[in-house]
Amino acid sequence: MTSARTILATNRALSVFLLKMAAVYAVWFVLYDLWLLPDGRLDGWLSEAVASMTGSVLGLFYEVAAVDGRMVWVSSEAGVVVEDGCNGLSALSLFVGFVLAYPGTWPRRALFIPLGLVAIVAVNVLRCVSLVIVQDRWPELFGEVHGLHALFVFYVAIFVLWMVWAHWGGEEQVRAPAALA
Repeated sequence: MTSARTILATNRALSVFLLKMAAVYAVWFVLYDLWLLPDGRLDGWLSEAVASMTGSVLGLFYEVAAVDGRMVWVSSEAGVVVEDGCNGLSALSLFVGFVLAYPGTWPRRALFIPLGLVAIVAVNVLRCVSLVIVQDRWPELFGEVHGLHALFVFYVAIFVLWMVWAHWGGEEQVRAPAALA
């Protein structure tokens, strides 16, 4: 039987997590909308970096894989543009927000955040690679894959990383003796 103290502690922990997430989101929203988005350099750099990495991976499978800024293509008819909304910046910030809001030690955060960011960028590059391949081989499916399937895989990766953080990055749990439960 669950005690009232356990329920209150759980509700408090959830409330603290949600408040931290709201604070991180508010800071990111203000920082991004008022400074980073109008400036455009961060989005531009990230979009071009993702396009470049996508072209490099596609070069392993295609004789011609060209990149020009944000545009990646493998033929005159098959290519994609890595737009600001597709560069993964919002997903990267969401991941960082989760890690900052969830309990954990700062040394572990300092290690896990960069590793997680690299993993998310890698997943986004693979997502873009798959979109170029779909555009090349099955162009009629591009809209559906872009709108649903690829995005689903992208956010599942973020969720998995967050779950890894919840199990690895958190502070040691203090366990109550079984007799008190």
